[in-house]
Parts: sequence; structure tokens; C-alpha cells
Amino acid sequence: QVQLVESGGGLVQAGGSLRLSCAASGGTLSSYAMGWFRQAPGKEREFVSAISRSGGTTDYADSVKGRFTISRDGTKNTAYLQMNSLKPEDTAVYYCAASFRILPKPRYEYDYWGQGTQVTVSS
Repeated sequence: QVQLVESGGGLVQAGGSLRLSCAASGGTLSSYAMGWFRQAPGKEREFVSAISRSGGTTDYADSVKGRFTISRDGTKNTAYLQMNSLKPEDTAVYYCAASFRILPKPRYEYDYWGQGTQVTVSS
């Protein structure tokens, strides 16, 4: 069973950038499609982005398209979410997740979850 640990969150001003990392242990990340979700206070956890096992296919929520980039590095067993042009509405706890499916999107299609990392964007 793979364990996922997110890092890279923090406080940033609007317009700034952060790169989130999702490190895997207990399994090979290349066996899974990977996704990022976020949950703001009082809101449902929502899909942000996903990447296929090969890294050749990606998917993004409309709200982050053109600003966020998902990637993965098999040699480091790590997935990433590069976040640019951050906005206050991007403030949330960000979670990475792993799935056996090809390019999962809904929460129920993911099999393993990390504990989350807080991202706060000040205006």
C-alpha cells in the first residue's frame, strides 16, 4: 500500500508561485495515475488536476487551467503541482492522491490519499 506525503505549502502573496510535492513510499508511483485536490474551509474537496501513469496525459479544473502545471518524476517517486499566478481563492488544503485508473477525476476514483498541505494566498 502506497503512502503519500505532501509538502511545499505555505503563505504567499497574490500573484506568487508555489510548488507542491507529493512523495510516495511503500510503492512505485509510476504504477498509479496521480491527482491533486483542494479543500477550502466550509467547502467540498474539489478536483484540481490529474496526470496519467506515463505523464503523457493531464487534466485540469477550469479554475486553474493556464496557471497550474502537474508533473511527475519516476526517478524520485514524486509528483508535483506547480502553481503560478496564485489568487486568494486558491487558498485551501491541497491533497495528492493515487489511483489505479487511467486518468481519474472524481474523488471516488482515487485509492490512496495524502494528509494535505496548507496553501494560503494573501491579497
